[in-house]
Amino acid sequence: MRLIRLLVPVLLVGIAGPAYADDGLHELARAYVAAHASGGSVVPSFARQTGLACSACHYQFLALTPFGRKFKLNGYTMTNQASITEKDSSSGGKLGLSPFSMLSAMVMTSLTHTKDGVPGTQNDVTELPQQLSGFLAGRIAPNLGIFSQFTYSGADGSFGIDNIDIRYANKMMVGGSTEADYGITLNNNPTVQDLWNSTPAWGFPFIAPEVAPSPAAAPKIAGSFAQNVLGLGGYTLVGDLVYAEFSVYRSALQGVGAPTPASGAINGVAPYWRIALQKDFDNQSVMLGTYGMHTSLFPAAVSGPTDRYTDVGIDAQFETKVGTGHLVARGSWVHEQQTLDATFAAGGSTNASNTLKSANLNASYYPKQWLGVTAGYFDITGSADAKLYAPAPVSGSANGEPKSNGFIGELDLNPWENARVGLQYTAYSNFNGGGSNYDGSGRSASGNNTLYAFVWLMF
Repeated sequence: MRLIRLLVPVLLVGIAGPAYADDGLHELARAYVAAHASGGSVVPSFARQTGLACSACHYQFLALTPFGRKFKLNGYTMTNQASITEKDSSSGGKLGLSPFSMLSAMVMTSLTHTKDGVPGTQNDVTELPQQLSGFLAGRIAPNLGIFSQFTYSGADGSFGIDNIDIRYANKMMVGGSTEADYGITLNNNPTVQDLWNSTPAWGFPFIAPEVAPSPAAAPKIAGSFAQNVLGLGGYTLVGDLVYAEFSVYRSALQGVGAPTPASGAINGVAPYWRIALQKDFDNQSVMLGTYGMHTSLFPAAVSGPTDRYTDVGIDAQFETKVGTGHLVARGSWVHEQQTLDATFAAGGSTNASNTLKSANLNASYYPKQWLGVTAGYFDITGSADAKLYAPAPVSGSANGEPKSNGFIGELDLNPWENARVGLQYTAYSNFNGGGSNYDGSGRSASGNNTLYAFVWLMF
């Protein structure tokens, strides 16, 4: 699925049962209920189980607050509601079942206009739905929760598995006085389990057009494995200061019984790591971190030579209260080293090794819960390779360079906290290596400038 950033799990979760009543999180949930119970529209599956408005976990969806990150960290299980329990059955069984439905839904409709229409296609494309998703999310049992999404894509005309994150979470004391959250995650998209909006799966733009031209190059970690891998890992947050995670991923390709020459597969497992320093203050929050992944891929089915990709990222996020609103700034930079033994030997690349670099900077200001303004800059650069980035109308590169950069601006109006009307504009300075005649067929980068209007509903 191209739009993997559609919903942060805490927005639509079904949560029940005082899984952490003995360590203060149950009381924290009660405090938020007391502060936010009156007024505001909420996502039904969330509201039924917590009494909280979306604003408890989001500045606006999908931007998580510190409380929203804590909720995700602890396995989508926090609640102030009673669960259906059986602690002393004669068979020795245990039960901690949510009394509420974990089902929710989402629908998106949109209009996409590019400055210069793509030859052979209709401009001003309308989609209803652009995407239609069902969610099964929430507390399965004490300390165990799930977020899962199933999506129909209008552009593909297909329905399939989207993001999945299953978590076990708990707490312990380290050194007798320091609290540590820890857990296990089972997921199908590297970075979908992350707590911040600076990594690829949940980064800005949170929503994007499916039918507009997009740059040819992107680091592997930025979505190449989404919904086609199975990852298992462990994570911890020590003293609310140091976050660390290590996971391994294995191919779990959708729609095929086994990897084919057209799909390829991971050779063995691909390790993923994440380390971050974070600190929450009364009116500010700051994070500085690094993440990365090393992958060995068979470009042809499951045997033969492989290509190797090492992605290393640096990211940061800063949040502060400004007047009655909030400012959230995010940044991420990824360096990818490509060793293309298999592709080069097969004549698919000019170089045996390449590099690719991707930078994303953006800031959102939310003066009110119903209003959001975001501005962002993106930049992709890397080694020139005339075979990897070959000339082709619209999607190709005349000079073999992957360079693409530009700006994104977005205005969001939320008449209700679970409903959004938005307007987004993307302006390119360079596209696939150049500003003018970048594709070798006379098209300019600015010809791909895109105006995107959308309606996004959660229920």
